[in-house]
Amino acid sequence: MKYAPRKVYIKENGSYMELSYKEFCNRRETDRAYADKLFIPVQGCLIETEQAHYIEFYRDKERWRYLKKLDADNSLLSLEAFEGDDDNSIDYIADEAVNVAETVVHRMMLDKLRSALAMLSEDEQKLVNAIFFQELSEREWSNISGIPQKTINDRKRRILAKIKKILEK
Repeated sequence: MKYAPRKVYIKENGSYMELSYKEFCNRRETDRAYADKLFIPVQGCLIETEQAHYIEFYRDKERWRYLKKLDADNSLLSLEAFEGDDDNSIDYIADEAVNVAETVVHRMMLDKLRSALAMLSEDEQKLVNAIFFQELSEREWSNISGIPQKTINDRKRRILAKIKKILEK
């Protein structure tokens, strides 16, 4: 270990018990049960955890390390580079190929649409999913669901009117 943690928390009798790092090392040397225990570092301490949490913690840590490497490899800048008040700040050129306002409006509309779809009943969501996301025709959905095609068409029109009303609020 690169450093000695301030404290070590181990699980005993369903609760955590605090040990000094020296006590922990002594127990680990004398008691073989400590060899199989898993610990994660949190704010300068080691905390015993379950295998699922241990795996998730190190998977997340590895992902952040990978993302930082990608940032460095692609010469990405952090937000701190924009904050300089002095003349040493980097000058930035706007990418005119991307319309930021249009992108923001598009994302806002998608969020609003997602929330509108969440307000639909389960049957309405199934119909919308089949026709608009799975790209099934009304006739194909009729064959799958056993609902007459005319009924599907009527429901689709009512659902679209309902979504439009929600979006206009």
